[in-house]
Amino acid sequence: MTSGIPSSSSRRAIRAIAFVEAFKGVVVLAAATGLLALIHKNLNDLAAQLVHYSHLNPASKYPHIFLDAVAHLPQTRLLWLAAGAAAYALVRLVEAYGLYRERAWSEWLAALSGSLYVPIEIAELVRKPSLMGGIVLAVNVAVVAIMAHALVQRRRARSA
Repeated sequence: MTSGIPSSSSRRAIRAIAFVEAFKGVVVLAAATGLLALIHKNLNDLAAQLVHYSHLNPASKYPHIFLDAVAHLPQTRLLWLAAGAAAYALVRLVEAYGLYRERAWSEWLAALSGSLYVPIEIAELVRKPSLMGGIVLAVNVAVVAIMAHALVQRRRARSA
């Protein structure tokens, strides 16, 4: 980055991250909408139909756990889940907008939110090593590194 303008490779990386964040926001917003669609529905019947259409035995362990959980799920919990999902989606979409528009606050938000997941991902990888866990950790560390690099370059450009 020279004179506050990011290099084209930095800009492409940050824009790619912006698109991923926007995608995550849209997916979670769709999930929140789906949760709201379940309000005032007979969840027990819906869950039983899902188990039936999946050709699962409702008496076996996991389908039974699922059916039991749905039976004890109050409507207010669905509202809270939908509200939490909508709030998360809003943060992701605002972050994506800021990254796309090259705003420093969004780089800080991306670096901080990404770094919050790193210890959790490391603990999960230690507890249960997997290729997918390693990939997720590597991608998250790369995102944090890209954002940290952008912030350092921004600060250098400002002081020059």
